[in-house]
Amino acid sequence: MHEITGDEVRFGPFQLHLGRRELRRDGAPVRLGDRALDILCELVAARGQLVTKADLLARVWAGTIVEENAIQVHMSALRKVLDEGSRGRSRVTTVAGRGYRFVGEADEQPVDLMLHDKPTIAVLPFSNLSGDRDQEYFADGVSEDIITNLSRARWLLVIARNSSFAFKGKALDARQISRELGVRYVLEGSVRRAGDRMRIGVHLVDAADGAELWAERYEARLSDVFTLQDEITQCVAGAIEPELLRTEGLRASQRRSEQLGAWELVRQGTWQFHQITRPTHRLARELFRKAVAADAQLPEAHMWLGRVNESIVGYGWSEDAASDLREAVQSSLRGVRLDERDPFGHYALAMSYLFSGALDQAVPCAERAAELSPSFALAHLGVGMSRLYAGDAAHAVLPLERGLRLNPFDPQNFHWHRCLALAHHFSGAPEQALAAAIRATQVAPQWRPAWEAMIVCLLATGRTDEARRHAERMRALDVPPSDVLDQLRFGNPAWATQMAEAICAVT
Repeated sequence: MHEITGDEVRFGPFQLHLGRRELRRDGAPVRLGDRALDILCELVAARGQLVTKADLLARVWAGTIVEENAIQVHMSALRKVLDEGSRGRSRVTTVAGRGYRFVGEADEQPVDLMLHDKPTIAVLPFSNLSGDRDQEYFADGVSEDIITNLSRARWLLVIARNSSFAFKGKALDARQISRELGVRYVLEGSVRRAGDRMRIGVHLVDAADGAELWAERYEARLSDVFTLQDEITQCVAGAIEPELLRTEGLRASQRRSEQLGAWELVRQGTWQFHQITRPTHRLARELFRKAVAADAQLPEAHMWLGRVNESIVGYGWSEDAASDLREAVQSSLRGVRLDERDPFGHYALAMSYLFSGALDQAVPCAERAAELSPSFALAHLGVGMSRLYAGDAAHAVLPLERGLRLNPFDPQNFHWHRCLALAHHFSGAPEQALAAAIRATQVAPQWRPAWEAMIVCLLATGRTDEARRHAERMRALDVPPSDVLDQLRFGNPAWATQMAEAICAVT
């Protein structure tokens, strides 16, 4: 900790005299630039309170017009002096997107990587491994586009491009960068070009311990560099967003709910939600309700309460579907009104409308979610499902395929594969339908609706004997029936009849 006596502040081996603007270490003067020393004095005088970037610019550069990155330059010099011998812990912490806080003696004050109620991430400039400096623009472009796409996730704070690009070309590990920027996660990557082929590697790192959470490699031909850049950017952003949601949910699930604030209650609820069982969905709903009660102005709390209610109805776990759907629509609408630019909110509202039978409202809500965040996998899946339920199977295929490509490991992908199977089936592509149905059963072998879709698709391709074998396997499942197709059947009676006749023919 630090001790303040009059104008003198002591922390570790340092003594700072605010009146004389003098910094000493073990009694000897420390050489430090005027601006860096001014910044230190402002931070120390705040006595542990946050000092915003705007405040620093106004006080240290009074009457002078400078760019915000001027603070970063002098902050780096200041930290280099203060953190020498501090065992890797910084005496000045960054509050992502807001400002800085002086924490004093680093040996007793570890950096808190959760200085904001939202998780934070820095996307570092991708390394160009091609040996060709002319390809530097492509590596930088991929990094910048990922920053832009991730910034559309309202639950996540993304460090601005100028801050993360300050580390371009520097050999620092994630933990060092996290101390500089105050982030919990770091996304690193590399780009290598060989002829007309491009390979991009991406790694998501937990900055607290340097552990790798997720990694992927992408390869493609360089026939259209900008199309390739857009495709990779959306794939990366779409893949790491659910990974971060799962990680944050697990982090919150390890704490008792009475110790949590509204934001952490939501994170704990999302972890329970993604277990996809009746008990965990009901527990998630109670956590989301607690979050709403704790902070009625938190959009995510309302959005997730809407999502869990429509999901409970969809999976056949509701004891009062009408009541649950009313809460789903009301909660989702509230979330959208609190944050109209949140793609998750529009997706939740789309699904709430869909299960309520308001398909004419579900489709535009899902399309709005995809418009707000083109890398948001659930938005495209929601567009496909909404169009399918509205009877437009042909135009449901592409958004479903795109959503599955953006996030191939979503815990509910068994449902999306079955939707894709039915979209292919009702648009006249039986072989593609069967392939999707097979994937649905592989992801969730105990889910009866996946086997029903498999049987329908097998019969459509003339595989009657195989359909009968799978029907026997389906009857042997010791699980209660559940279905998410009630509204599809209601809005498309001809399809409902066709599916029912197919199942009856082999059971």
